[in-house]
Order: sequence, then structure tokens, then C-alpha cells
Amino acid sequence: MQIFPHITKAIIPVGGLGVRFLPATRTVPKPLLPILNVPVIEYAVREAAAAGITDIAIVMSRGMESVADYFERQPKLEEQLKQRGQEALLASQIELASLANITTIYQDEPKGPGHAILQAREFCDGESFVAIFPDDVIINDPSATEQLIEVYQEHGGSVIGVNTAKEEVIPTKGIIGGDPVSENVHIVKTLIEKPALEDAPSNLAIVARYVLDNGVFDHLATEKPGANNEIQITDAIAALIGISPVHAALLVGFHADTGNPKGMLEAAIHLAKQDPVLSDAINELLNS
Repeated sequence: MQIFPHITKAIIPVGGLGVRFLPATRTVPKPLLPILNVPVIEYAVREAAAAGITDIAIVMSRGMESVADYFERQPKLEEQLKQRGQEALLASQIELASLANITTIYQDEPKGPGHAILQAREFCDGESFVAIFPDDVIINDPSATEQLIEVYQEHGGSVIGVNTAKEEVIPTKGIIGGDPVSENVHIVKTLIEKPALEDAPSNLAIVARYVLDNGVFDHLATEKPGANNEIQITDAIAALIGISPVHAALLVGFHADTGNPKGMLEAAIHLAKQDPVLSDAINELLNS
């Protein structure tokens, strides 16, 4: 049985103006908007860390430095908590700053998700890596990233997270085509970004989670803009088909797109229902 190298690195792109959350995002970067009391970016970093990732590159626009600062130690806050005897809260704040080694990388031009990932080529240093787009919050145990790494450990190459998409959203997604190799895993034979419904090879849509062979960088570096006139990660992965294995894993778990207010509300309600303190309150409010 072939043993594939352990993955220790993740790329989390967070660029974007967050226009759907104006005016809040005038001064607060969208990744720091909270679901209840936890920012969206923390869910992504915790997911990576829980999957064994030790080094994370956050790819951001300039002016978003507070996103990386969030994961630094906060001496003044920690001292205040210590003086107040809030030891459990103090410990949680220290733990937050020790989840992973965080590196900041800038994307100076908004050329799309593939271009954002390309900025971290040197960071990955020839290794396979995980990519997490944090707007898509996926709650499950095992996590979405752990599910993908499990498939990678069996097959190697690249693994794409997918879910089943309704017909009306297929033209807005990256769609895979291929053959099943097990109940929730397909070998990928084709990838199309935002196809017309009649051109879609399946109803399996890509969901913001990837394990990627380092060879994807070679294709990103020479790729011409595709859908939306952007460098698409989908096109680069498609170029790997036939060169290295590419599989798709049907992800299990609650999923919300928090890149829009409806998805953010959906995630907040879901998480409130799981909270022993808030569950009664949320049920009361929803039924009132």
C-alpha cells in the first residue's frame, strides 16, 4: 500500500470587499464578522488545525492585517482576564493563539481564487496542501478537511470537496464529472466552471475545500483568465487530470455560505441550536 506524505500546510484566501455586508465591512474585514461570537475565519483555522495542519497561509488584501492579528497573543486582554480571575476564558484566548503557525501573504490584485492560491506557492515549498475558502462554513465531525485528507491518504493526488446542487445553482458553481469508486468518492474526469445547465456533466458542485497536488501551481502560473475573467482554481485542477489522480469526495455535514447575510443567519441559527445555553432561547424566538 502506497503511503502519501502527511499534509501540514493550508492556504486560506480571504480577499474581497465584502460588499454584501456593507456598511459593516467599511472598517471590519469580512472574515472577522462573527457567527454568534466566533468570527468566520476562526472556523476555518480550527478546521485546519484539527486535521493536523501546522502551518497556515492567510492570503489577503492589504488593509486586512487585523485578520492575522486575531490569532496573535493579546497581552493586555490576557492580563485583564488574569486580574479578574477569569482563568477559563484566559486559557481559551491563549489556546486560540496557538492553533497553528500563521503566515500573512498579500494578493495585490483581485484576479480570482486561483490567483490568490498562486501567491502561496513559495509557502507550500513543493508540498501538497489544503485550501479552505472560509465563507463556506461546514460543521461536522470528522470535519470537511479531515474527510478530504482521508481520501487523499487512500488515493493521493488531489481531492475536491463536493455536494449535490439544485439545478438552479449549477450554472453558478464548478461542476465535476466522473465515475464513482465508492459510496461518497468519485474519480474526476472533467471539471467545468459555471456551466450552462445543459452542459453540466453532473449535479456535483465544488464546495470550497481542496487537497491539492503541488503541481497545480504550474498551471496557475500560466493560466489565462476564465469564468468572470478570473484565474480559476477549477481550470488548474482540470489540467492535472491524466497527470496525477483527482478525486471528489461528497462532504458530510451542515453547510452554510456565510458570504451572504442569509447564509450567515442560517449558520448562526444552526450553531445556536447546538449550544446548551442558547438552544432554548433560539427555539423560543423562532416560535414566537
